[in-house]
Amino acid sequence: MFTYFFLIYYISVKSAMSVSVVTYEQLKGMLANHSVQLFDVRNPDEFQAGRIPDSVNVPLGELEVSLKLPAEKFEEQFKVKAPQKADDNIVFHCRSGKRSLTALETAHRLGFSKARHYAGGYIDWEEREKN
Repeated sequence: MFTYFFLIYYISVKSAMSVSVVTYEQLKGMLANHSVQLFDVRNPDEFQAGRIPDSVNVPLGELEVSLKLPAEKFEEQFKVKAPQKADDNIVFHCRSGKRSLTALETAHRLGFSKARHYAGGYIDWEEREKN
């Protein structure tokens, strides 16, 4: 019985997480259409060394506090529109996908249930942009 419930839980979590992943092609399209709120959760030095166009740097260690800010404070600090819990165009990314997954989990816990992450991260982006 325990195995059955664990299996059902595992399948539902895995399914939810796969829906929460944005591919390179999807991200390119969202950027081209200006239909994405792209948050880079790497450290500022990593962000300065190279970034995906139109991304906004919100380091992972500051993400939870930042997402809890009143809209006007968020906009003042980051110079972009504050994300809203109902937004379906929020995407997190990092270097390789690990920190952005943590960011995604944080966002979901805070009620940003439609947020997603670019699992390939900046490494994947940079490699694909070379070609």
